[in-house]
Amino acid sequence: MFEAIRSNKRVAQVILALLIVPFAFFGMDAYFSDSASGNEAATVGGSTISTFEFDEALRDQQDRLRESAGAQVDRALLDSPELRQAVLDNLINQRVLALYALDNRLVVTPAQLQDTIAGVDAFLEDGRFSLQRYETMLRAQGMTPASFEARLAQDVRIQQVVAAVGDAGVVPEASARRFLDAQLEERKVRELRFAAADHVAGVQVSDEQVSAFYAANPDRFEQPARLQAEYLVFDRAAVEQKIEIADEAVRAFYEGTPERFGVAEERRARHILLALDAGAEQAEVDRVMAEAGAIVERLRAEPADFADIAKEKSQDPGSASRGGDLGFFGRGVMVGAFEDAVFAQAPGQIGEPVRSEFGVHIVEVTEVKPASVRSLDEVRDEIVAELRAQEAGRRFAELAEQFANTVYEQPDSLSPAAEALGLEVRTTDWISRDGTAPAPFDNARLIAAVFGDEAIGKGNNTEAIEVASGTLVSARVKTFEAATRLPLEAVRDRIVQTLRDDQGRARAQEAGKALLASLDKGEPVEAKWGEERSVQRGAPSLPGVAMQAVFSAAAQSLPAHVGVQLPESDYVVYRIEAVNRPELAKDDPRVQAVASQYGQLLAGRDFGAFLGELRQRYETKINPAVLQKP
Repeated sequence: MFEAIRSNKRVAQVILALLIVPFAFFGMDAYFSDSASGNEAATVGGSTISTFEFDEALRDQQDRLRESAGAQVDRALLDSPELRQAVLDNLINQRVLALYALDNRLVVTPAQLQDTIAGVDAFLEDGRFSLQRYETMLRAQGMTPASFEARLAQDVRIQQVVAAVGDAGVVPEASARRFLDAQLEERKVRELRFAAADHVAGVQVSDEQVSAFYAANPDRFEQPARLQAEYLVFDRAAVEQKIEIADEAVRAFYEGTPERFGVAEERRARHILLALDAGAEQAEVDRVMAEAGAIVERLRAEPADFADIAKEKSQDPGSASRGGDLGFFGRGVMVGAFEDAVFAQAPGQIGEPVRSEFGVHIVEVTEVKPASVRSLDEVRDEIVAELRAQEAGRRFAELAEQFANTVYEQPDSLSPAAEALGLEVRTTDWISRDGTAPAPFDNARLIAAVFGDEAIGKGNNTEAIEVASGTLVSARVKTFEAATRLPLEAVRDRIVQTLRDDQGRARAQEAGKALLASLDKGEPVEAKWGEERSVQRGAPSLPGVAMQAVFSAAAQSLPAHVGVQLPESDYVVYRIEAVNRPELAKDDPRVQAVASQYGQLLAGRDFGAFLGELRQRYETKINPAVLQKP
């Protein structure tokens, strides 16, 4: 079983990706603890998932969401019942897999465990497993080797189950080949379009038709509820505007961090590299060093020949063609021995040969840019901006709490919070819940709050809502209009146009079907077909309904014809001129790729069904309280 995991890593990875919380976070004790604490998030097959375990998993998932979404993550998502449900479901899935592995006595031998640990990149040093690094990293996580290995063994047992299910997702080559044949099939078509717009002329719409359409479609003519709101925006920018930075603080920062404002010395050098392996025999070292010494003597006699000799002798492919020139660089860029030589030599001097891990270098420094320090006046604005940002960061948390408390404790007005924090009360134009409101009301939580009962029914401020990282908004309803049905006269022109368009489409379809019927009977027709084009099933280039119709049409006798009503558009007749089915070689790599992808799909489906069966086998009870925001 363990070997199956190694030989089918891709399938195992696909299935494991279905589980959003990694197995390794919870040890064997957590899997099988069944002590009654009254603090359970769920019980599975008589074992307990504690609220502590759930909270740890939830925090981990929230951290991953923050990391993946950056500053744009919505706090409502992080606290949502849906996320909590997903995390708990995942823990339950882990638990049923662990119980199944235990019941089936799956074993991980010490040798297998050792092999697994030795393959973890984090424990490698210079490409080899480092016991010291292993123990140091575990101590940093508050773990011992024994506890970590117990957890890892449990995870490997679960992965054995995962791999066993994944191995079942086998796709016969013949099935993959038939699928690929179909995907690569190409048909050459021409089209004849019956445009709805060309059939609108002469369409008459009566008052009775308009009235009937208006009565039958009340939802289409409803003006949604809308409101005008007052609101406050409290963000770091509002805090920064009020922060003054004293000259003394600027000077202290400048004098206390001189390295921030200095430009280190840079040197331009050129070199000639003679390759020499780090483990070369002494005889080879002596030969290369002697050759380097001869070049040094030659250059000291004729310094102007450096570029020519570098092009001829240097084995550095990056610089040889440039006469050995390496450009300007500072310390910390080049390898140690070479860099030390460059920064020790005087400009124009040909130094003694220097050996590094790349070989033997002959070095000449050609230019020097001395170190310099920018003056206080040059960097004053930069320092002020940084100190202001630092102070704003410290003050923001405190003032954000004051903002949130004030709009909550004095819910009938935004003025107290505005006066306390020096903010401007702003006013919106009419906004609705359809998602088209301008910022900050394009935020789902804010728009839901301002259209909620607290704001509309009771006239209270909304709570302080984080609409972006470091930006809080509170709003209150100024004017509200409930949803109303627009009067018939206000929408008459829209209805008339809709009915004319509908009749135009119907007439276009009628004309198209009549032509198609004549073609099916073999009758001669006069039609101006479009240019021939190739379409392939696996690379759709027509609307979906058209692709389906073209590739569903019988093609035993060509040309063949098929008609399609495009959604909310024209009627099109397609003329199929030719069908090309490529011949696949026996060793075509695309066949195996399709089989692999299809196998992964089957493995995921089978694994989902397997989890469902296990969750029925091991009775599960969930504590509903853990799914609610605390």
